[in-house]
Amino acid sequence: MQYRDSLHDAAHLARSNSSNELTMTERIDLPTDLSGGERRRLLPDSLRLGPVRLRVGDLQRSLDYYTQVLGLEARDVTATTAALHASGEDTPLVVLDAAPDTVPVRAQSRLGLYHFAILLPDRAALGRFLAHLARGGVRVGSANHLVSEALYLRDPDGLGIEIYADRPRSEWKYVGGQLEMASDPLDAAAVIAAARGEAWSGMPHGTVMGHVHLHVGDLDQASRFYHDALGLDRVVWNYPGALFLSAGGYHHHLGVNTWAGPHAPRSGENEARLLEWRMHFPTADDARAAADRLTAAGHDASVAGADWIVADPWGTRLRLTTG
Repeated sequence: MQYRDSLHDAAHLARSNSSNELTMTERIDLPTDLSGGERRRLLPDSLRLGPVRLRVGDLQRSLDYYTQVLGLEARDVTATTAALHASGEDTPLVVLDAAPDTVPVRAQSRLGLYHFAILLPDRAALGRFLAHLARGGVRVGSANHLVSEALYLRDPDGLGIEIYADRPRSEWKYVGGQLEMASDPLDAAAVIAAARGEAWSGMPHGTVMGHVHLHVGDLDQASRFYHDALGLDRVVWNYPGALFLSAGGYHHHLGVNTWAGPHAPRSGENEARLLEWRMHFPTADDARAAADRLTAAGHDASVAGADWIVADPWGTRLRLTTG
């Protein structure tokens, strides 16, 4: 999903019930034939995403943001690294890797991360989070995507974040084989009301990494890598400048777009950026099959212990793991 870089404070959003940041309405074409993006189901339906690893500039500044604003729990903190967890969860959602010479990034200026998206367990949790942001005067974007409701933020280094809750799949609507999605205004008051006055106490148990959205240099090349080789199903392929992919019929585990422009460079070594994202497979055989397809397509899927690591054509690293 796309939104403007200018954000409103959450208190204004809660008062106005508006979403000026979100500008695009999207209709999702589900692959129903062999023209363009058939549902090959090469990846298991139980595929899930693991933590994102980020390069940031000031570890304490980032810890303050991710713990106080987002409500994540910091664990395994060293002088330069930290793991950030939802309450009671063993697997982190975010891993921070700090270096003091890191340069913050401007929105939509580099290939690589557009945003990572943390999926809350229900609408009530999203309501508690939005009320928390409003009390803190945090600037936020928002949208009702029909299949989900979402809030958008940027961390102190300019890295994009989405916090969202899915609507029940029973409410997803299909017309002529297409899943309807949109970037409509969020009914902020209704979202906050779903919390029933309960205060935000941090990222709740059951919160997971929902999807990752990347800036890429070419959609056809991205499709060859992530669809043809890796095996994600193409869910949206006729939206201008974007492609959305998933496993198991989800609306998307991965979005890629060319909205950074035709001359956008890769992130520099000393810039804030996504260092790595993860896919968790139910078995080692599933992960190995994906790595083998990537290797057969000419990509270097290197073995790293029990995992495989591969970089997309623009240098964004993906780790294939199990568990």
